[in-house]
Amino acid sequence: MVSSDNANEGTLKGLDIESREMVLETVRQLKNKLLAKEKILEFDRKELFPEETIREMLGPEIGLQLLFIPEEYGGMGGGARDCCAVVCELSKICLGISTAFFAIQLGADPLLVGGTEAQKQKWLGAIAEGNSLVAYAVTEPGAGSNLAALKTKANPVTSDSGDVTGYKVNGTKQFISTGGYADFITLLAKTPEGPTFFVVEKGTTGFDQLKGEEKHGIRASNTSPLSFTDVFVPIENLIGGVPGVGLKQANKVFGYTRLMVAAMALGAGQAALEIVIPYAKERIQFGSPLSEKQGYTHKLVVPNAVRLEAASAHMDEIATRLDSVDEDLQVEGSISKYFTTEMANKTADDAMQALGGYGYITEFEVEKIKRDVKITCIYEGTSEIQQNIISTFRWKITRKSKGQFYQSMATEMDQLESDIPGVGCRYYSLAANALNATINMVHDNRLTRQQFVMFKLADMMAFTEVGISFGRKAAKLFAAKDPTAEKIGLMSRLFASDVAQLVAGNALAIISGCGLFDANAVSEFKTTIGYEELIVGQANSIGTMDKIADILFER
Repeated sequence: MVSSDNANEGTLKGLDIESREMVLETVRQLKNKLLAKEKILEFDRKELFPEETIREMLGPEIGLQLLFIPEEYGGMGGGARDCCAVVCELSKICLGISTAFFAIQLGADPLLVGGTEAQKQKWLGAIAEGNSLVAYAVTEPGAGSNLAALKTKANPVTSDSGDVTGYKVNGTKQFISTGGYADFITLLAKTPEGPTFFVVEKGTTGFDQLKGEEKHGIRASNTSPLSFTDVFVPIENLIGGVPGVGLKQANKVFGYTRLMVAAMALGAGQAALEIVIPYAKERIQFGSPLSEKQGYTHKLVVPNAVRLEAASAHMDEIATRLDSVDEDLQVEGSISKYFTTEMANKTADDAMQALGGYGYITEFEVEKIKRDVKITCIYEGTSEIQQNIISTFRWKITRKSKGQFYQSMATEMDQLESDIPGVGCRYYSLAANALNATINMVHDNRLTRQQFVMFKLADMMAFTEVGISFGRKAAKLFAAKDPTAEKIGLMSRLFASDVAQLVAGNALAIISGCGLFDANAVSEFKTTIGYEELIVGQANSIGTMDKIADILFER
C-alpha cells in the first residue's frame, strides 16, 4: 500500500492513491449508515458522546484507526497526506466525530515518536485491534499551550535497592478530548528530570475520569477533566524509557498535529459551502436566483471558497513535505492551522448569513458547523499562540538568512510569473519582498517587543506563504494542462490580490501606528515596499470574482 509517488527524488510515505480513495469511500459510506444526518443532529442536540458508534468505527469491519498505525504494528501505514484527506472528509460529516477520531491519533503520537519497540507493539497493537479509545492528556487548568508550566507531578518510586520501579502521579488535566471514555491515556507529567510521557490505563487506582464538559460545539465529542491522586504508574509505562524528554517528543509532532486540525477545519468549511452553493441556485429572490446576485456570491461565498482552496494548497504542500522528508515543520503546521481555522470559521459564519433565517435553524446544519468549527481556532494552540510562533520563528530565520528566506520565494514567484503569467505570482513576489523589508524595519526599531506588531507580521507571513503555495499549485496545474487549472488559476489570481492588500495594509499600519516615524519616513517606506504596486493588485478583482462565481454556481 506504500505510495510510489516521488518528491525530492524519494519515495513518499503513505498509501497509494487507490488505497487512499478506498479509505475515503469508507468514510463517505459512514454518512449513509452510522453517521446519518438524523443521528448527527441527535448527538448534537442531546450532547451525546456516541461511544458505541465510535467503537464500531474502530472495529474489524471498518477499522478507520488502521490508517495512522504503521504496518509493522498492524496498521495501514498512512502518511500525512492520507490522514489529512480522511480527517477532512470525516469533518464534513461532523467535526465532533472527527475530534473523537483525532483524539485517538493524537493520543498515539507520543508512542509513535518516542515509544520503545515493546511499548509500540503493546499499545499501538491494541489500537490497531480496535480495542482502545485513547486520549492525549497534556493540557492543565493553568497550563494550556505553555507545556513548560506543567504542575502534574510524577515522583519516582524506588525499591529497597534504590532502583526506580515506577512513579506516583498527582495533579489534574483539563479539556481532554475523549478523556472520560479513554481505555488508556498518554499523560505528560513532570518528573525530577523534566516533563515525561506515561501510559495510564483506565481503572488504575487514583485515576478519575470526570464528567464531561457542556460545550458550545463539537457536542458529539467528549471533553473531560482528569484527576490523579497517588496514581502508581509502573516503570514500563514510561514512554521511551527515559524521563525528561516529553517536551522534545511533543515538539516533534506539533507540525503534524496542527496540520490535522487544519484538515478538520477545512472539512467543516467545505461542508458549509456544499450547503450554501446549491441553496443559492434554487432560492429565488426578487425574480432571480441568489446565485446571480453579487451581494450573495461576491460577499458571502466566492472569497471564502478562494481562501479555503488556498488553505488546501498549502496543507497539501506541507503534508507532502512531511511524507517525503523527516524534518521539523512546526512553523508550517502553525501557519496551516492558523490560516485554515480562521478562514473556515469565517466561512461558517458567512454561510449562516447566506441562508438567512434558515441559517439559524438546526435542520440546515450550518449553525452547527459554525458552533463546531470555532474550536479549531482554540485547541492544539489558539490562533494567538500560532501568531506568536509564526512571527517569532519567521523573524529569526529572516534575520539569520539575511533576507534569503523570503527572497528565495520571491525569486521563485518571479520565475513562475514568467512561465505561467496571470495566476498572481507577481503579487506573491511583491508581497514576499515587502514582508522582508517590513521585518527588517520592525527588527531595526525594536518593535518585536510589541505583540500587536508581531501579530500583524504573523498575518503577513501566513497569507504570503499560503499564497505562494497556491501560486505553485496553479502554475503546476497549467503546466500539466489539468482540467481544473482555469478555476485554480482564477482563484490564485484573486487570492494574490488579497495577499497584496493585506501585506500593504499591515505594513503601513505598523510603521504608522508605532509612532516612531514622520510623514516623510512613512512615504519612503511605502516606496521601499512597493506599496502602490501592491495596491494595483486589486485591479479587475470584481471581474475575476464574476468568473469564479460562474464556475462555482455553474452559471
